[in-house]
Amino acid sequence: QEHLVESGGGLVQAGGSLRLSCVASGRTFSRTAMAWFRRAPGQEREFVATINSNGGDTFYTDSVQGRFTISRDNAKNSLYLQMSSLKPEDTASYYCAASKFPYGSKLAKHYPTWGQGTQVTVSS
Repeated sequence: QEHLVESGGGLVQAGGSLRLSCVASGRTFSRTAMAWFRRAPGQEREFVATINSNGGDTFYTDSVQGRFTISRDNAKNSLYLQMSSLKPEDTASYYCAASKFPYGSKLAKHYPTWGQGTQVTVSS
């Protein structure tokens, strides 16, 4: 089973950029879809983006489309989320998640493995 560790969060001003990383241990990374979710204080967990196992297909929630880019490097067992034009409403803990399928999904129930999260705070 994969073990996931996120990094790259921090405090940034509105309009700025951050790049989140997620490193996976285990031997199944290249065969599974991956995703980023986020949870803001007092809110439900929210799907952000997903990428299929070979990186050829991505999908984003509407609120980040055109601002965020999900990518992966299977040789490095790594997942990334490049975030640009950040807004205060992007403030949340961001979690990477590994699917049990090779194709992506926006449903959390399809992701049995989660990282511990990394905090992103966007100031206005």
